[in-house]
Amino acid sequence: MITVDNLRKSYLARRRASGPGQALLSLVKSNRERIEALKGVSFSIGPGEVVGYIGPNGAGKSTTIKIMCGILEPDSGTCLIKGRVPWKERKAHVAGIGVVFGQRSQLWWDVPVLDSFELLRDIYKVPGKEYAESLDELVAALDLSGFLDMPARSLSLGQRMRCEMAASLLHRPELLFLDEPTIGLDAVSKLAVRAFIEHMNRERGVTVILTTHDVHDIEALAKRVILIGKGEILYDGAFDALMARGGSSNLEEAMASIYGEMGIA
Repeated sequence: MITVDNLRKSYLARRRASGPGQALLSLVKSNRERIEALKGVSFSIGPGEVVGYIGPNGAGKSTTIKIMCGILEPDSGTCLIKGRVPWKERKAHVAGIGVVFGQRSQLWWDVPVLDSFELLRDIYKVPGKEYAESLDELVAALDLSGFLDMPARSLSLGQRMRCEMAASLLHRPELLFLDEPTIGLDAVSKLAVRAFIEHMNRERGVTVILTTHDVHDIEALAKRVILIGKGEILYDGAFDALMARGGSSNLEEAMASIYGEMGIA
């Protein structure tokens, strides 16, 4: 389903020393540094897999996800998802994916949740019967019936994340990108979200790419993990093998051990 080969992406970042004098100097002399976000990233993901894509902040996770979603174009390398190049065939591509960002919303803030769902139905051009079936399934699976008529701004974080999950799946995508889907949730809400993701994978065969710092999300959902550090893939394999290789039951310690092996500070 997904083939990523030798992706490279860099950015120009401004740098200057602190102080008013340096601020004035930066107006006439720009000090820019090229940052390599991805340094030849390659992997493949098959249909129906649940893969944890993990690494510290600044490792290159978000850049990879944005390329796979079609938001960014790499400097070089290839990315094919169901035979499409995401940034070249974006309209067709986004019709087959769902995206949930834990710190961003796709719900309209001041209208009832159901109105947001209906707007998304129109955007994705979901046929009426298919929409009704999807809505009924998602409302039941995520227990949304009690607040469909409430605006998103009135929901608790746990309620909103369940609605975000439903919104991303109304058009029945085959591929779901989840970026910190349980961030800030209480224990009960986390369990509900994890159970739903597992259900969608098992019953619909949805392929899931999960980025998170929560080891329990990975343990519960992903049998396979891809570890990235400083723009390079450091590990791709079973979660249990990663923990054994790191010699720790703590994910952060296991990751740090591999960074040490690879000579990455």
